[in-house]
Amino acid sequence: MADDAAQLLNPHHYSGGFDAETERLLRATIDWFEARGKAKLADDYHRRVFYQEFLDFAAAEGLFATFLTPARDGDGHPDKRWDTARVAALSEILGFYGLNYWYPWQVTILGLGPVWQSENAAARARAAKALADGGVGAFGLSEKDHGADIYSSDMVLTPDGDGGYRATGSKYYIGNGNCATTVSVFGRVEDAAGDDGQVRYVFFYADANHPNYHVVKNVVPSQMYVAEFRLEDYPVRAEDILHTGADAFSAALNTVNIGKFNLCFGGIGMATHSLYEAITHARNRVLYGNPVTDFPHVRREFVDAYARLAAMKLFSDRAVDYFRSAGPEDRRYLLFNPITKMKVTTEAQKVIGLVADVVAAKGFEADTYLAMAKNDIDGLPKLEGTVAVNLALIAKFMPAYLFDPQPYEPVPTRADAADDEFLFRQGPARGLSKVRFHDWRVAYKNAAGIANVARFTEQAEMLVKLLTEATPDKDQQADLDFGLALTELFTLVVYGQLVLEQAGLTGISEDLVDQIFAVLVQDFSAAAVELNGKSSSTEVQQRLALASIRKPVAGAERFDRVWRQVEALSGAYAMNP
Repeated sequence: MADDAAQLLNPHHYSGGFDAETERLLRATIDWFEARGKAKLADDYHRRVFYQEFLDFAAAEGLFATFLTPARDGDGHPDKRWDTARVAALSEILGFYGLNYWYPWQVTILGLGPVWQSENAAARARAAKALADGGVGAFGLSEKDHGADIYSSDMVLTPDGDGGYRATGSKYYIGNGNCATTVSVFGRVEDAAGDDGQVRYVFFYADANHPNYHVVKNVVPSQMYVAEFRLEDYPVRAEDILHTGADAFSAALNTVNIGKFNLCFGGIGMATHSLYEAITHARNRVLYGNPVTDFPHVRREFVDAYARLAAMKLFSDRAVDYFRSAGPEDRRYLLFNPITKMKVTTEAQKVIGLVADVVAAKGFEADTYLAMAKNDIDGLPKLEGTVAVNLALIAKFMPAYLFDPQPYEPVPTRADAADDEFLFRQGPARGLSKVRFHDWRVAYKNAAGIANVARFTEQAEMLVKLLTEATPDKDQQADLDFGLALTELFTLVVYGQLVLEQAGLTGISEDLVDQIFAVLVQDFSAAAVELNGKSSSTEVQQRLALASIRKPVAGAERFDRVWRQVEALSGAYAMNP
């Protein structure tokens, strides 16, 4: 049986199980942060020091170049590939040390997405060289007045008469926009229409160092540089064009598919560091003659936080396997991806909130990691699509997932050193209703002997009954507020499935699985109450929603055993001061 706590990142004895060069780079990253120390980390954070020293480190080590250059563009370099497993591992490590270091990595991934999806050989070679030279990327999609509404872009390209264009317009919320050598910019051609009669959209390659590229300001008060930039008569040559028309739309959406997956691992890293810091403080803090951790409500909050964190890790690690095994005939990752974005990041909020409740005033002190994490964690659910946007996307998969299972070969654990090239040829961003899934009930049947898994399965079947016997009518299907509440219930079923799959693959103890599902039973019940209260819910739907409410199966001995796992984390990790 696996050591449950060993699933959590601990920099003191980290090993990701990768090839030698990947392990070296991950270890070098950890060592760089540990050598700087917690005091420096916190001081830079509060003084809003731009993370140039981190970018210099990444450049010197070839970190981004090695991890973010697809094999076809790596000029034969044996270690360059786009490997989702190690991308996720680095995302977790960077999140562990702070969102401000995860962020430039994340937006580089987004900036590269349209390039690696393009067949423009000159642009690909340019991006590969820019990475090799230590450059970073930026994703020029959002605008101040339109957000990510790409139908309404005010970045306008005007033909220059020589086969190219001149681009003028502004972009907003653009991470690395102050320093990126690879900026993928979305715009539209003035007075042009495509074959389908629609406005002709374009993705093109820009460079923050060009004299016609103007950085206006940093729009956030942070170490991060989230730029407003403006192009004024910026020359866009034929060799700078990445995508046009419908392909530009698909490139935008598919890039977000690739990039938003990393938000969950950033959140896992942040929650993990916060838990270590909080349990170490609480276990050694004495109030009224007793350690803080002797109070029952404190133990409950820690066990809840630990169970949620373990579930986050299990679900996300299993989702990596589906990403890496994806292809034209297996696009199940398109459901699991928005759940990692929506569910795991909101779970990270809950974990950090729970441990912050325990440590109280300590969590506001300037020299703690938790003070930084509390301030930053709310950003993750809002990046790359809000929670509501991702819930709406998840809802599209509900009928096929619940009611039309199809046979698939089992997806193995994917830690192999392979290039995940399919991510850059996902194709048109449509046809989600055609995606099919394997039978979700199998994972639940395999764990039916675990009390709270069985109880949660009852709730999942009640959801199926509600959808069958009280199917939302046309008006309800158009009611986003009602639909989001219903999709919360569905999300929990999918979440639990992958948690169980990964628990079986890694040998997580039944105690911890039982505790995780005790939390999921409570969460399902709360979501059912929410659905019951929606103004458009019918009497039958209300009755079925309330009938799905369950109390978790209590187990004092199980709880105590899981608590001892949490308690053992006290002193297990503290960042080099």
